[in-house]
Amino acid sequence: MHRDRQALRCRALDLALWALICAPVLLNGDGDGPGRWAGSWLGSWWAGAAGAALLGAAVAVGRRRPLTALVVALGLSAVHGAQLITPQYTAALVAFGFLAGRRSTRARPALALFAAVALAGLGVVLVLDRAPWSWFNLVAALLFAVVVPWLLGRFVRQYVELGAAGWRLADRMEREQRAVADRARLRERSRIAGDMHDSLGHELSLIALRAAALEVDRGLDERQRAAARELRQAAGDATARLRDIVGVLRGDDEDAPVTPRDEPVRALVERAGASGLTVTLREEGENVPLPEMTARAVHRVVQESLTNAAKHAPGAAVAVRVVRGPAEVAVTVTNGPAPSPAPSVAAGGTGLVGLHERARLAGGSLAHGPDADGGFAVHARLPATAGAPPAPPPAPTSAREWDLARRRVRRGLRQVIAVPGAVGVVLGVVMLGFDQYSRMRTVVHRASYDAVRVGDPEAYVLARLPERALPDRPAGLPPEPRDADRCAYYRKDVLWDAPAFRFCFTDGRLSSKSVVRDVPNEEHRAD
Repeated sequence: MHRDRQALRCRALDLALWALICAPVLLNGDGDGPGRWAGSWLGSWWAGAAGAALLGAAVAVGRRRPLTALVVALGLSAVHGAQLITPQYTAALVAFGFLAGRRSTRARPALALFAAVALAGLGVVLVLDRAPWSWFNLVAALLFAVVVPWLLGRFVRQYVELGAAGWRLADRMEREQRAVADRARLRERSRIAGDMHDSLGHELSLIALRAAALEVDRGLDERQRAAARELRQAAGDATARLRDIVGVLRGDDEDAPVTPRDEPVRALVERAGASGLTVTLREEGENVPLPEMTARAVHRVVQESLTNAAKHAPGAAVAVRVVRGPAEVAVTVTNGPAPSPAPSVAAGGTGLVGLHERARLAGGSLAHGPDADGGFAVHARLPATAGAPPAPPPAPTSAREWDLARRRVRRGLRQVIAVPGAVGVVLGVVMLGFDQYSRMRTVVHRASYDAVRVGDPEAYVLARLPERALPDRPAGLPPEPRDADRCAYYRKDVLWDAPAFRFCFTDGRLSSKSVVRDVPNEEHRAD
């Protein structure tokens, strides 16, 4: 019932998201503006319907493949506007960018996608010979409409994980407190058992001794000596039963061994593979005998890691690597992410804690945690020679995990603030440098201006001018001559667009040249 309710809630949220991001698509049509459906109504309707359908597909796959949904939104935005910012799909970009950060466990695929979009935009600019400013606009749109929401989603995910980690640690601490109480009770039971053995065993021994004395007493008849013999035997049986009961009281929290005492790691791995686990073993170094504590620790690390992999990542491949050196032996057990979501399994929280303690008592150390590929890794370093002192007890696992979760959240917050700012600063510096470079390439020196004369062929004039002219007529300049076929404008100074040099051509020849200024009432004359 809970799962059905949760699935219904997810579907309702997906429908609400679809309606929210489809509204701009349907209202703006094919880019004619809100409510303007006349003229190309049918074409706009079909374009809006196709976009809404693709966005619906993106929402449908967004929970399992959030980057795929983001790619759909980016493709639709690129079709309607090369610079990504469009009235129709900007909301979809922001929404899917945020959800990609919120739902993705790994950051590298998203970063690779952002880099690919930026490089693809640069390639389009170079191939189509467009103004580089369009690429700067695309990068800025990608940064603020996709990357910033993605970073916010990552921060929210890490914040939620911090809360979940807090609840997990609280639950683990509660279980550990119960375990401590149970161990205290067991210790008390063991102490009571020892007292019982010491007191009752002593009394029973005395009873057996006195009965044995009566058994050999010549002053008693045969019937009395037989009764003394039975009393001695009963006291001996009671002592044996008491010893058995004390043993049970002292060892009822220990499981009987289910594996051979000296089972090698290879046999353990082969047994796990025979049970259906996909596992490989790689051993390096000389196969020299290890101290008993180290050998037991190596076996226990591999055994617990295989158990955890089968429990929490069923179907994932497991790799075991044992490297034996002259001073230490390194054990690494890694498993990839589960091919499908693993069923909810309550973690006991004591297996890895026990491994930490076993490695410490053997004189080594143990580390574990998620790896970069989304799997899990356990690393143990143990001494290869006898006599290594136990390492000092580590900080509590809960404290380390809580501190790690808090650091992830703080790092995510710093990324949300610093990354857009840093990218914006870099982009601004690049744009400023390109602007200055482009300005320098559109400046005409006075000597070049004087070198050409009215009536010179257009090709002759353009050969003596910079390769690039100003893309548009600077604002505030007087109208162009009516008889001119076209006019080209060049900067007179690198810092300003006006005053500027204007060269007008008619029938393939220079018909006029002038210095024009941005004062509308000023009389402009040919220089």
